[in-house]
Amino acid sequence: MKKVAFYTLGCKLNYSETSGISRMFEQRGYKKVAFNDQPDIFIVNTCSVTENADKKCRKIVREAQAINPNGYVAIIGCYAQLKPQEISEIPGVDAVLGAAEKFRLIDLLDGFVKEPSQQQGKVFASPIEDAVDYHVAYSLNDRTRTFLKVQDGCDYPCAYCTIPLARGKSRSDTIENVVKSAREIAARGVKEIVLTGVNIGDFGLQNGQRVETFLGLVKALDEVEGIERFRISSIEPNLLTDEIIAFVAQSKRFVPHFHIPLQSGSNKILGLMRRRYRRELYVDRVTKIKELMPHCCIGVDVIVGHPGETNDDFLETYQFLNELDISYLHVFTYSERPNTLAVDIKPVVPQSQRAERSKMLHILSDKKRRAFYESQLGLERTVLFEEDVVNGYMQGFTENYVRVSVQYDPLLINEMKTLRLTNINAEGIVEAEESESIPMFVHN
Repeated sequence: MKKVAFYTLGCKLNYSETSGISRMFEQRGYKKVAFNDQPDIFIVNTCSVTENADKKCRKIVREAQAINPNGYVAIIGCYAQLKPQEISEIPGVDAVLGAAEKFRLIDLLDGFVKEPSQQQGKVFASPIEDAVDYHVAYSLNDRTRTFLKVQDGCDYPCAYCTIPLARGKSRSDTIENVVKSAREIAARGVKEIVLTGVNIGDFGLQNGQRVETFLGLVKALDEVEGIERFRISSIEPNLLTDEIIAFVAQSKRFVPHFHIPLQSGSNKILGLMRRRYRRELYVDRVTKIKELMPHCCIGVDVIVGHPGETNDDFLETYQFLNELDISYLHVFTYSERPNTLAVDIKPVVPQSQRAERSKMLHILSDKKRRAFYESQLGLERTVLFEEDVVNGYMQGFTENYVRVSVQYDPLLINEMKTLRLTNINAEGIVEAEESESIPMFVHN
């Protein structure tokens, strides 16, 4: 029985696909092991959005060789689709598989036998236009929550983004299949499912035709017994309709938490980015959410240092976010990507300015999160506790994504507990007590 190990870089979608591929190996008689457990095969799932994708890939390959010099190393994922030849020349790489090939790697690589005479890795990477099939995937590494892929690819030509080049056209699973996967996940005792994809609001495209909608999917999943919570990972503001917001507000299982990419608070920069909305629509979405769900958590993606962004443009973004009723930021520093429109936009923002702007938004994010947490103190919330234990404490998240820390109790793992949020500790995490006001968990 050959042993196989996996390493994943990047997004929740990558993690769901790695998990799906690992189950394919196990079904074919391979044994899944930890990366440092002398595996015979190393599968590295790469990301093109991650900074220094090349350096990270090379470092992981070197580590694999140190663990087992005779181990077979295969590289898959977005970076593998974009730079297959470049990756194949990395010492130690045996094979590189593109988007259309990665789910067929067991058959394509025929036993994962190293060839000593091979000068560089074999390349199996078709043009991205060939990546038309949809492959079901969901993670099962954490019994508390699962990332369930519902959509893949993207038809949006954002100026800074390589995802359409790495994953192909937008395509989706069917509602029937997603519900089936959700029931399979529920049968394993998982309490929360996070819906993930490249552009999940575009759900429903099959063979280029829209046959279903994301709202239809949400309504169907709301009826799945056994899952306590569904969480929407990220959805474009122009695809987050009033109907979706209204349904989530009265839903049995969808939690009051949205992550909505903004990227810039400047309409000028949004235009340069080729985004499909302007800041006024974003304000409208946030306002609508807060009207129906005042305690809803709203996360925001922002890119700093995009070509053409002046200091005034950045300050416009900063002020826009500062005044907006949001809960936290995911800040991305722009980095050049070959074959994107943004590389030809001038002027280019110096790296030092990109770093300074990123720092300012990270500080703003900390303030926003702190203010949101403070707004929840004194309220009763339901916490789903996780298995990780650090220094005698365990953590979990409320339905509206407040991180809560309590003293370790094995009976609470993967359980839902209604608590009153009481205070914020030195680490910026919320503490809680039983809702009857009897202290239950107190930090020393």
